[in-house]
Amino acid sequence: MSLSNEALHQLLREVETQAMAAQQQISLVRTQQASKQREMRMAELTRTEMSSLPADTNVYEGVGKMFVSLPVSAMKGKLGAQIKEVEGEVDGLGKRLHYLEVSQKNNKDTITRLLGGNGS
Repeated sequence: MSLSNEALHQLLREVETQAMAAQQQISLVRTQQASKQREMRMAELTRTEMSSLPADTNVYEGVGKMFVSLPVSAMKGKLGAQIKEVEGEVDGLGKRLHYLEVSQKNNKDTITRLLGGNGS
């Protein structure tokens, strides 16, 4: 079964469009992943620094334009929850990145087959 040149060109354009969209999404996901990893490292560093503080030390959390005093244990708990949440987000972004990379590879393979089939 052979496709007409017009149908082949249209199919090729659609696959190229999908490949470009996948590449843009890959770039976006990588940027988001790097941002989340930075956020996670900052929270881990803060929690590590707080572990060396005495229990009666005053720590403050920024809330809008003001700061609220919290016990060290409460702040450590918040940081732990934040780290866990960001780890989940990074994991989800990793899965999405893998899906997009596989999708892009499939699109490239399809383009190669279409161009290779067109020349034969």
